[in-house]
Amino acid sequence: MSVDNPGIRMVLRAPQVLRVLVSSQVGRLPTASGPLALLLFARQSLSLTTAGLLVAAYTAGMAVGTPLLARAVDRWRQPPVLWGSAVLSGLGFGAVALSGGHLAGAMVGAAVAGLGTPPLEACLRTLWPGMLPPTAVPTAYTLDIAVQEVIFVVGPLVTVLAVTVGGPSAGLAAAALAQLVGTAAYATAPAVREWRGVPAARHWAGPLRVPRFTVMVAAVIGVGAAVGSIAVAVTGYAEAAGDRRLSGWLLAAQAAGALAGGLLYTRARPGGPGRLPLLATALSLGYLPLLLAPGPLPMAGLLVVSGLALPPVLTAVFLAAERLAEPGTVAEAFAWVATAFVIGSAAGSALAGPLVSAGLRYGLAVAPGAALLGALVLWGVSAGERTGGVRDGDPSRAHQHAAGHDAARS
Repeated sequence: MSVDNPGIRMVLRAPQVLRVLVSSQVGRLPTASGPLALLLFARQSLSLTTAGLLVAAYTAGMAVGTPLLARAVDRWRQPPVLWGSAVLSGLGFGAVALSGGHLAGAMVGAAVAGLGTPPLEACLRTLWPGMLPPTAVPTAYTLDIAVQEVIFVVGPLVTVLAVTVGGPSAGLAAAALAQLVGTAAYATAPAVREWRGVPAARHWAGPLRVPRFTVMVAAVIGVGAAVGSIAVAVTGYAEAAGDRRLSGWLLAAQAAGALAGGLLYTRARPGGPGRLPLLATALSLGYLPLLLAPGPLPMAGLLVVSGLALPPVLTAVFLAAERLAEPGTVAEAFAWVATAFVIGSAAGSALAGPLVSAGLRYGLAVAPGAALLGALVLWGVSAGERTGGVRDGDPSRAHQHAAGHDAARS
């Protein structure tokens, strides 16, 4: 895919793209900073295993709230849903900070913070077909996912800085503030205020009524488990190395690798259904060298390598979701992908905690194992799509959604 045809420049020069892209990234900062902030807050008085459960409560809350909020977006409008959810999530972070380290109160607050997380990721991706030509939509997905990796570089560093300056509670406050500011900037953009969902017959299962989509969502759980386990395993690694704050730098190194991989992938041409399981397999192989657990500098290099394949995998997943979703369920389809990811992340975090306590390499082994399981499921999805003759990046489906959005606004 050339940079200029349709290319990154075409996407970035389209009206309002920079505003919605940047503001949504700021609003999504707690995706990266929230789990680490919760871990560092909990480690004042709780074990690593219990701290992992706190992160799991947060991500489980996101898993429940994201599809429900996105379904509301599909049926009505984005701004009211985003404003209400951002306030609720901020209250949840505040409850954790005021819990005094008591596990029950902290877990309730973490779950509420996750439950109210604004579905900015799904909302942004519903905008692309109405803002861009159909041939530019795949590039927008890839660029969005690549730029999203910046938050996984900035988020942990912001958390570490806030905790260093203001203590563990400051990390939670920084996450809540970034989420509210980013959501406000995004929700007030004209394209967001004008967007309307596509009129369609509704079904209680939403996009999950499509069997192939449901199987793909199950595979994403494995990818999420791999990513979620790394945050806990790296925290355990940093503690073993004698400096808990090292975890922020190591996670940022992995995110830098993911950013590089995503930007490189914007130059790739759309591939067939077989590309998704190949990318997922590459992701699982990239995690294997982490089992060596070398010193901090080599470990940072290995984490960079382990992050390279993640944005290409997620790009292929979202393109497949856009193809498979029924009209009028696109926001919810994207939300289910995100939900599957955070369900997996919650499971990976909860599993990695006790395994790290038993031995660091046991915790590090969760990522390649979980990613490989996801890849195996995706091979089955890919075989079904090839039989159906559907290709990644098919602009006709994006054009259908764009036409629907335009009709809804007219």
